[in-house]
Amino acid sequence: MWNHVDSVARSVFRTFNYQEIRTPVFEETALFARGVGEETDIVSKEMYSFDDRDGTSLTLRPENTASVIRAYIEHRLDQIPGLKKLYYIGPMFRRERPQKGRYRQFYQIGAEAIGSDSPVIDAEVIELAIEILQQCGVKGWRLLINSVGDPESRKRYVDVLRERLAGVKDKLSPDNQRRSETNPLRVLDSKEPQDEPVIEALPSIHEYLNEACRAHFARVCELLAARGIPYEVTPRLVRGLDYYTKTTFEIRHGALGAQNSILGGGRYNGLAELLGSRVAAPGIGFSIGQDRLVMTIEEALSKTGLGRLDLFIAALGDAAVNHCAQLAAELRRSGLSVELSADPKLKRALETANKTGARFTLIVGDNEIAAGTYALKEMESGNQNVVARDAIAAAVRASRQ
Repeated sequence: MWNHVDSVARSVFRTFNYQEIRTPVFEETALFARGVGEETDIVSKEMYSFDDRDGTSLTLRPENTASVIRAYIEHRLDQIPGLKKLYYIGPMFRRERPQKGRYRQFYQIGAEAIGSDSPVIDAEVIELAIEILQQCGVKGWRLLINSVGDPESRKRYVDVLRERLAGVKDKLSPDNQRRSETNPLRVLDSKEPQDEPVIEALPSIHEYLNEACRAHFARVCELLAARGIPYEVTPRLVRGLDYYTKTTFEIRHGALGAQNSILGGGRYNGLAELLGSRVAAPGIGFSIGQDRLVMTIEEALSKTGLGRLDLFIAALGDAAVNHCAQLAAELRRSGLSVELSADPKLKRALETANKTGARFTLIVGDNEIAAGTYALKEMESGNQNVVARDAIAAAVRASRQ
């Protein structure tokens, strides 16, 4: 499944004219402190950092946008006019409590479009992310979008949030009591039930957007509608990183329970300049949690029966093993997934078939070989029928419909 997702992603990136970029697994800690933000949970609590021999602090990358922009500047891509469209696939690292869909070493598929502030690019990047999900077979996703404005708009909003939260600080969860002073925007992203009444009473960021930001967001929404992409405007969607500006978005799926975000992203105008570029390089990107995406696909396949082993062959005896080896090869060439057992005991073979999750078991012994017909057992229902050799593949495929 992992290879399948990789293959789909690379194919979609190619059709959107994205080129692969590979960045180091570790970078100088200062890169993430500057780029991601010192008051974010990632930098303040979740990074794996260590000192190099010369005393330089290094960090296993917790995300890849800052690394991509660092490489973009270092290799002077900011000196070349035009839009740069880059993608990556690889491991990231965060020290947090492991749970379903969240691991300390996890994998991301991501894309960055650097060099344009146009809302047209925002809509295309979102379209690209959705195309990957759809070609992987993900259905029932929800796209949430928001605008967090430019620095001027956001500063006005953050000042209001800080003032409002000061009076109700004692009602917040411990983490958000701290954030109410250091990074009040992150309070909006709280999942703690006790914070909900406070957050619900706060004003929307849309009340503080300037005209340029309002127009940009309205155009993004218009372009998504023109593409037939359904979306939900979610004013509380601020994401967890300081570099976001204007458009932010997230795609969620119910198969993952509480950890229901498959991917997220947004615009990060100003990040390149913050990391040392002498040229303005507005950008937008996203990252897909590949662990979560694979889990979502496997969950969907388990419900439909697709992705399971098609056929387990129970070969009862030496002659049957020789016969079934040819039979298995024939059925695999027809496109079925097949596992061949050499256990001579039928009971044990059927137990193994159940453990593998096989949809059918084909029972083959000396009598079946002599007759040229075989017992085909549907494992879920227990129904068993006699089928001829040339009818096996059709009978298994028919159950997929």
